Amino acid sequence: MTNTFYDLLRRQGITRRSFLKFCSLTATSLGLGAAAAPRIAHALESKPRTPVVWLHGLECTCCTESFIRSAHPLTKDVVLSMLSLDYDDTIMAAAGHQAEAVLEEVKAKYKGRYILAVEGNPPLNEDGMYCFQGGRPFVEKLKDMAADCQAIIAWGSCASWGCVQAAKPNPTRATPVHKVITDKPVIKVPGCPPIPEVMTAVVTYLLTFERLPTLDRMGRPAMFYGQRIHDKCYRRPHFDAGQFAESWDDEGARKGYCLYKMGCKGPTTYNACSTVRWNEGTSFPIQSGHGCIGCSEEGFWDKGSFYDRVTDIKQFGIESNADKVGATAAGVVGAAVAAHAAVTALARARNKTGIAVKQGE
Repeated sequence: MTNTFYDLLRRQGITRRSFLKFCSLTATSLGLGAAAAPRIAHALESKPRTPVVWLHGLECTCCTESFIRSAHPLTKDVVLSMLSLDYDDTIMAAAGHQAEAVLEEVKAKYKGRYILAVEGNPPLNEDGMYCFQGGRPFVEKLKDMAADCQAIIAWGSCASWGCVQAAKPNPTRATPVHKVITDKPVIKVPGCPPIPEVMTAVVTYLLTFERLPTLDRMGRPAMFYGQRIHDKCYRRPHFDAGQFAESWDDEGARKGYCLYKMGCKGPTTYNACSTVRWNEGTSFPIQSGHGCIGCSEEGFWDKGSFYDRVTDIKQFGIESNADKVGATAAGVVGAAVAAHAAVTALARARNKTGIAVKQGE
């Protein structure tokens, strides 16, 4: 009998209370509400662990590093518990022919049922010679395993967009996964790296509901990439008020003013950093004093310096951009004062005219 996620948790000494807490937190993080927690619990108790093959192309392994540092006390065990991680050449014990034989075994045993997780991307130039694994180009390995998988998860910006490997002039022709595999559903989980709880939640959703999560037009889970970092940033009120840090150690920076003028890409970046955060929900780059570099957005590596300011960001009300906000606000206030003075003067003039007419009578 195939072990379920819950079976393994119990074997590891995880209590029922902790398990249900995990289900509730997962339901909340997925935006499903507390009512979905029992469904998640039932799925994890009754369904066999999801077979997963995790491949690595051109990348720096930051997605794996992020994944194994999940903040929640249960998600750190996801590799050994929730997933039947049959192949991951970074953390598996087997190597060489023994490791590669696992791939053929998974294809035969779980045809059409396993999840293919891809970290990194395949280089296509020179017939894929810039990334060889097990005696063959990575692009061939990717196509081979994608042929019989249920779905593909593209971990990180490397697999989702190409990332720095695809930076101009891209001599290796590093190519995102969805442009190589076009006949399978691809869930993009971009970020450099993605947030570990986001990665775990995507897997949990697939296991619980046996379908892909709702994706946005870019192929990302809408539950985590549906809003800009700017929308939920705790420094947003300073942006709307026109209060900006002008240099890294000026008075504005010390007061926690908006980092927009320092190059923060939060206004154009869709991710959950400002809500889920990192390191047990402790912080995220903007909170630590550095602007967002937009690492989950396509092409961020070729859009100039991380410290170049995003231009023409429209704001609410009177503000047009960061340079004009103060002048505009002063102008509006001045105009209001002038208008008030004019109306007051007009009223006084009318009042005096009325008095003169009465006296003339």
